[in-house]
Amino acid sequence: MMSEEYPIPSWLNVSRETQDKLAALLALVSKWNKAINLVSASSLQDGWNRHVLDSAQLVLATDKRVGRWLDIGSGAGFPGLVVSIVLDEINPAVWVTLVESDRRKATFLSEAVRTLDLKADVLCGRIEQQAPMNAAIVSARAFAPLSRLLDDVQPHMAEGGVGVFLKGQSHQAEVSAAMKNWMFDCDVIPSRTYDSSVVLRLEKVRHVKS
Repeated sequence: MMSEEYPIPSWLNVSRETQDKLAALLALVSKWNKAINLVSASSLQDGWNRHVLDSAQLVLATDKRVGRWLDIGSGAGFPGLVVSIVLDEINPAVWVTLVESDRRKATFLSEAVRTLDLKADVLCGRIEQQAPMNAAIVSARAFAPLSRLLDDVQPHMAEGGVGVFLKGQSHQAEVSAAMKNWMFDCDVIPSRTYDSSVVLRLEKVRHVKS
């Protein structure tokens, strides 16, 4: 029943246990969304594809094996909680830290981490107020335009760190704008869930020297 309702695509090779945990996350979001505006109610009608699978593809965009995965503006846990669930099976050496400034959403995230028994922690606050986290991987989804996003995440990236960011149709314009103030190596990876979206994989992120 679960496999029919929430099918796992061929590109995401995970167990039935992980599939069930991802479905349980989606159920938690639906339950809490009645009291807290975690995501738009209409988006939950196709929440498996729109939120869960869209987030899960980030795990395949990096081959980092150890260290901290930092997810900023985590909201309903997309992508951070999804990443934590998938990594628990395929790369358990990575710990996920979720940063969310909205206290009610942070409360939800903490409850989800506890309920689903995830290898993750939640920080309630603005990312620019956090001490440097030396993260091997940094992710974000619908957080900010790339130029502003790099202002927030670069101080938290370890040497050799990678940024993986879900972006939409405006990604080319965002990359061009960001290159006015930043230098980076950028791979544009076509989305596995939506034709108009991409994953931006950034390495060697540094300020442009004035």
